[in-house]
Amino acid sequence: MPETALVWQQMRRSVAIARKDIRIYYSKGPVIIFGVLFPVFLFLSFTIGRHMSVDFMIPGLLGMILFFTATSISPIVVPWEAQARTLERLMSCPVRLETIIAGGVLASFAFGTAISLVPIVIGLVLGVSVSGPVIFALAVILAALCFASLGNVFSIPPTNLPATVNMIASVVKFPVVFISGIFIPLDELPAWGQAISYISPLTYFTDIARSCIQNRGHLPLALDFGVLIAFTALFLLVAMKLHQRTMPRRI
Repeated sequence: MPETALVWQQMRRSVAIARKDIRIYYSKGPVIIFGVLFPVFLFLSFTIGRHMSVDFMIPGLLGMILFFTATSISPIVVPWEAQARTLERLMSCPVRLETIIAGGVLASFAFGTAISLVPIVIGLVLGVSVSGPVIFALAVILAALCFASLGNVFSIPPTNLPATVNMIASVVKFPVVFISGIFIPLDELPAWGQAISYISPLTYFTDIARSCIQNRGHLPLALDFGVLIAFTALFLLVAMKLHQRTMPRRI
């Protein structure tokens, strides 16, 4: 079979795996609670009573929802399937390991992108305007892909216990939210705070969102997009390489 046909075949199988993950896992209670409701209530707890404008609140709320939804299920799909003994059935099918990982990324990407429309619509209804809607849409798509790829990195440890992987993910995700300029804009942080914030991919999406909604970006848009692309490539590479070592140990 020609190389192009093989690649196309694996891509179709990745889409099939993504559809399966969405159908089985994305309607579960923990996904709705930790992926949607929790970031909303966390954000409101830090903003109520601070008299913030809507155009300040929407970029932060959008960033949190997109980050949490795109990383809510991808870390625990593999442990769940290993625990249910369905992972070995999937691996015995004519699919590459990279195809399985890509399917998980696609499912998380689709879920994160779809849920992110909610705060966007709310913002538009409340009168928020977006300058450069094409740039804004590209940023949402790229960030969803980046965060979905990060979610698959969390599932690398060869454990079959979803709670263990969820704990590992939470240890990373919560500090990332607080250092990413969501509650305090980057230009109001001290130099050491800005230096720490630059290690978070969420920082760069939040900066693009603030630039498009508030016209208050801290970094050049080209830099924001470039770093998001670099993070996405890094997370995908790490997930693909390390899952090759740990996936067989789950069976």
